[in-house]
Amino acid sequence: MFLLITRKLCWTFCPPCLRQLTCIQADDDLKSMFVGTVMRKIKSRTWKKQRYFRLQEDCMTIWYKSKKAGNTHSTSVREGHQSEVLLSIADEFPPDRCFTLVFRGRRGNLDLVAESAGEAQSWIKGIRKLIDNLENMGQREKLDQWICDWFKKADKNRDGQMNFKEVQDLLKMMNVDMNEHHALRLFTTADKSQSGTLEDDEFVLFYKMLTQREDVLRVFQEYSGDGQKLTLQDLKDFLREEQLREDGVQQYALKLTERYEPSDTARMLQVMTFDGFLMYLTSPEGSIFNPTMVELYQDMTQPLCHYFISSSHNTYLLEDQIRGHSSVEGYIRALKRGCRCVEVDCWDGPNEEPIVYHGHTFTSKIFFKDVVTVLGNYAFKVLFHFTPSLIHTHGHTLSPPQASQYPVILSIENHCSVEQQKVMAQHLTQILGDKLLKTPLHGKFPIGLPSPEDLKGKILLKGKKIGGLEDSMNGVVDDSLMGEKSKQSLSKELSDCVVYCKSVHFSSFKHSQIHSKFYEISSFTESKARKHIREAGAEFVLHNARQLSRVYPSGLRTDSSNFNPQDMWNAGCQIVALNFQTAGVEMDLNDGLFCQNGHCGYVLKPAFMRNIDERFDPENPQNGGYKPLSLSIQVISGQQLPKVNIKEGSIIDPLVRVEIHGVPLDQAKQETRYIDNNGFNPVWYDTLQFTIHVPELALVRFVVEDYDKTSKNDFVGQFTLPFTCIQPGYRHIHLLSKDGTSIPPSSLFVHVRITKLT
Repeated sequence: MFLLITRKLCWTFCPPCLRQLTCIQADDDLKSMFVGTVMRKIKSRTWKKQRYFRLQEDCMTIWYKSKKAGNTHSTSVREGHQSEVLLSIADEFPPDRCFTLVFRGRRGNLDLVAESAGEAQSWIKGIRKLIDNLENMGQREKLDQWICDWFKKADKNRDGQMNFKEVQDLLKMMNVDMNEHHALRLFTTADKSQSGTLEDDEFVLFYKMLTQREDVLRVFQEYSGDGQKLTLQDLKDFLREEQLREDGVQQYALKLTERYEPSDTARMLQVMTFDGFLMYLTSPEGSIFNPTMVELYQDMTQPLCHYFISSSHNTYLLEDQIRGHSSVEGYIRALKRGCRCVEVDCWDGPNEEPIVYHGHTFTSKIFFKDVVTVLGNYAFKVLFHFTPSLIHTHGHTLSPPQASQYPVILSIENHCSVEQQKVMAQHLTQILGDKLLKTPLHGKFPIGLPSPEDLKGKILLKGKKIGGLEDSMNGVVDDSLMGEKSKQSLSKELSDCVVYCKSVHFSSFKHSQIHSKFYEISSFTESKARKHIREAGAEFVLHNARQLSRVYPSGLRTDSSNFNPQDMWNAGCQIVALNFQTAGVEMDLNDGLFCQNGHCGYVLKPAFMRNIDERFDPENPQNGGYKPLSLSIQVISGQQLPKVNIKEGSIIDPLVRVEIHGVPLDQAKQETRYIDNNGFNPVWYDTLQFTIHVPELALVRFVVEDYDKTSKNDFVGQFTLPFTCIQPGYRHIHLLSKDGTSIPPSSLFVHVRITKLT
């Protein structure tokens, strides 16, 4: 969910919005926001203008006066000088009056300065409360809010009523192609007052008739003895036979009834009505994503090389690789998405201060010390956007999102002189303090890489090093500034900051097996990595069972596009660095893999990729413990799919494509047919069948597109998850936008079956 920031006054008096007025009356901070405040909007050192800001009655919208109109979605608020813009005016305004609203996607931040520290705190606390409330909104509240939003859009004259013409316009806005006679029949039925308009509860009734879920009713009646309710035994039968629930079925059925059944009488009788059944199926328990795998569930005590690590390439860039804007914001956004390996390209800067930018290009420049400061402030801070639909589960509320305490790797591309390398080392040591790992754990020479658990709260430097870890521990490193395998001179001070991630040139797998140390890491371009996978896939997997590998995009990707990370994960490569600023299928896969295990940025590799005695070849996975599975997905229906064409009267023709991403043998995709002119409640009942040969590595991506017979289909929404996190049975898939933002209440309804192939 999100907080809406808008530059134009909006009208908010429909029933759900009126109920939310109570949130203002009960909270002093929100009362103050509701009255409104004059604050300075800051764009640069020279652009500082006063604007009047005020919280609207819906507790979701902040209005401020401007000549321009538009809106955007805020996901977090930062206190103090926590943006480049506010840092630039730090000498003019104290940090206790400054705060920043951060947005998803490419939209820039909104930097504000209040007239007093008290006013700033009131807005900071108030906005955080609103965001928390929205993120923890229940399914029924989300639906109420969605209805409220449509009511406001349709009521053009803002009189709190809707005539039939406004209803017809509303249907087109909602992606519904309905003939006039049927629309008039629904309108007349809902118009209980016979006033010729719909008001308050009449509009809610109209919406309920419009959204009647015949697909879910069909399932409900199959298990209901009288077609009106599910007895406890009926619900248990459904959970066992369809949802394949095995343990504690009775207790689970009782919890579901208690949690989702809206009727007090039905709850007392331990039965579930259709409304309760629908609420359950649209809840996190009814999600395709297994809620037990949302939280941290994997063993975190294995060596670092046994994990896939969420990793960013050229993290400082917000745009392309040639003229793009460099910013510390790139690091904050990457960490917010769960990234645990970030990159800096360091060059000599003015006044002996190293700078970060994409060398020999026109990208802008930032100071290295500012990057280190941001890393120290945000490496272990709660920042990521936790998917609200996965928070509530099994009759209780999961712990709120915690900051990942697992290590962050700072990958340094070092182009600096020895003198400025010393400055880099000084900044790292002074700014990061104890967070920077400068010596092996426990002061002893290790025999292997430590685990993420061992390295909690630590920042590791990846870079070139003079000599080996053994030499530095024995104190035998001389004052030579020349590192092996490189013509570049190295500062001993910077070299000493590298412990477990010494960058070395890769010669061959045979050479590495004989000579490489566990603390050495090699980097590969995407093309070199693919070549090794084709020619020696099994050797690459074994290499990655012993030490770390990093794969990065080709230098030809000047537009900051990405390669397919799945190919590299198939070979066990841990640090697969992507351009986080570029939305698309590649980042969908990255988000899909790392949305499990507490979103901590580390995912344990399958056992056959960690065991050096096994020989797994991603190109020929049939060797070894081969256990293929059959995946059957019946795509039943879609709900409230968003419009992709703003042209008036345009309604989408949706189709669903299911993609399997995994080893080459598993790469597959199938589509449903498209449905003409119905993005509101399309129905397919199309079944798609797949064979999954290596389920431990497979990701499943659901994509909704608007079919176009004359041009490329338009993207509507998607959801990606690991195959191993799928829940079988009747499930809802809550769709995400192109940049990974949730778009409630848009969803798909599917039936999933996974069986063993004999």
